[in-house]
Amino acid sequence: MGWLQRLFGLEKPADAQTNPTPTEGDIPPERVGLNGEYDDSGLAKRVALAFDEDSSLDDINTLWVAQTGGTVVLKGSVPTQEILDQAVSIAGGVSGATSVDTDQVQVG
Repeated sequence: MGWLQRLFGLEKPADAQTNPTPTEGDIPPERVGLNGEYDDSGLAKRVALAFDEDSSLDDINTLWVAQTGGTVVLKGSVPTQEILDQAVSIAGGVSGATSVDTDQVQVG
């Protein structure tokens, strides 16, 4: 089961993008959805899509993604610091992400 399915109950939309162009004029970057539409959880969904696109995170099912404004919030646990570092790098590279909070993640 992929990240989008596990976290949001969504199958990957056909034209989903991690950094789509907004379909409307003034959508804040953290509220842009998978296809450029307005979405309150747009940033978190696009981070989940980015995680789906990275095979090194395929087997991680104890980590969750949320957002507070432009901050990506990771919660749960990961087996190694390297996996957490990879998740932080991917999340930080999604447009609209201003920071990544890992205070609620346990390593090991």
